[in-house]
Amino acid sequence: MNPPTLSNSAARRLFLHRHALGEPPVGPGKGDDLCALINRIGFVQVDSISTVERAHHMILSARRPAYRPAALDRLLERDRRLFEHWTHDASILPVEVYPHWRHRFRRHEETRAERWRAWLGSDAHESKFDQILDRIAATGPVTTAEVGEDEARSKGGWWEWHPSKAALEWLWLSGKLAITRRDNFRKVYDLTENVIPADVRSMETAYEETVDWACSTALDRLGFATSGELAAYWALISPQDAKDWCRDALSEGRIEAIAVQGDDGALRQSFVWPGTLAEAAALPGPPGRLRLLSPFDPALRDRNRAERLFGFFYRIEVFVPEPKRRYGYYVFPLLEGDRIVGRIDMKAYRDEGVLRVRALWPERGVSFGAGRMARLEAELDRMARFAGCDRVEFLDGWRRETLED
Repeated sequence: MNPPTLSNSAARRLFLHRHALGEPPVGPGKGDDLCALINRIGFVQVDSISTVERAHHMILSARRPAYRPAALDRLLERDRRLFEHWTHDASILPVEVYPHWRHRFRRHEETRAERWRAWLGSDAHESKFDQILDRIAATGPVTTAEVGEDEARSKGGWWEWHPSKAALEWLWLSGKLAITRRDNFRKVYDLTENVIPADVRSMETAYEETVDWACSTALDRLGFATSGELAAYWALISPQDAKDWCRDALSEGRIEAIAVQGDDGALRQSFVWPGTLAEAAALPGPPGRLRLLSPFDPALRDRNRAERLFGFFYRIEVFVPEPKRRYGYYVFPLLEGDRIVGRIDMKAYRDEGVLRVRALWPERGVSFGAGRMARLEAELDRMARFAGCDRVEFLDGWRRETLED
C-alpha cells in the first residue's frame, strides 16, 4: 500500500508555520515572547558577517519586526534564559536544552583530542587548561585577546591560534567554560557555573533520553523529516541513532510514514506525527508580505531540503573569488507567501546612513511588477531602519541588471 501523500503546497505551508514564517509577523519581540519564538524554531544561528545585520538578528527580525538586538542581549547576558553553543554551527539556544548538551561536551573530550593536535600541529594548548581556569576563577571573564599575547601562533595547522586561544575554545566546547557575553562580537568566556543557572546545571539525562528528545523535538519543528534530517537538526546525535529511533517509533505507532511532494513533483518518504496531514490541510496560507531572510535562516539552513521544497538553489559565495560569483558576496533570499521569489544583493553603510541595493534576481517565472516592487521597497525601508540607516539607495544600473539577468 502506498503511503499517504503530503502535497508540495501543504508541505510548504506546514514547514513555514513550524518556523514562524506562516503567520503575520507580530509580537513584542522581547522577554517571554522572544524566548518562546527561539524555543519554537529551536535555535538561532550566530554568524559574524554583518553586511546588513548579523544573521541572528535578521532571523528574529523577519518574524518579529519589533525586535531589537538589546532584547536578545538581555536574555543571554542578564536573565540567562539562553546560552550559546554549537548545533551544526555556533547558535543561541534555550537554556532548558543545556542538560542534553552534556553529551556533546563529553563526546568532545573523549574523541577530539587527537584531531585537535593534528589540526593545531601540537598539544601545547592542553598545558594551558588549568592556568586559564585558575585565572578566570581569580580575576573574572576573559577574551582571547587577553590571554596568550606573547605566545607563538601555530604554523601549518588548521587554525593559526596561539595555545591559550585554542585552550579557551577547547574548554568551551567541553563545557568547562561558557560564553557570558560578546563584546563587539568577540566572545567573553567565564566559568560555566557563573553563566548557566544552577538548577539547569544540576540536571542529568541518559543518552537514550537525549536521543528521544532530539528526534521528537526535531520532528516537532520540522513538521516532516527523514531520519537523516532529524539527526542533522540539532547535530547532537548520530544518523544511526535517528534511524533506530524512527524504526522503533514507527513500529510502535508513534509516528507515521508519508510521501512528501517536492517542488518538482518527486515524492520522498518522510516521517510525521499522527494527525499531521490533517493539521497541514487546515492551516491558513502564509501572509503575502515579502520578507528578507538571512542566508542562515532556519527555514533555509538545510540547503538540500530548501531546494526540494521550494525549488530554491542557494549557496553562500563569501569564499568564492569575486569574478567567479554567480550572484554576490552575501545575497539575501526573498520570501513572499510560501514562495522564494528572488534574491537581493545589498549592504548597509552605517557611516553614511544608507542601505545600498546592487542587484535583484527574480526566481524563474517571477516578475517584479509594481505591486511586488512596492512590497519589496517597504521591506527594504524596514530593514534599513533596523540596520541603523535612514534611507535606501538603488545603485545605477541595478534595474537593468536584475530584469535582464
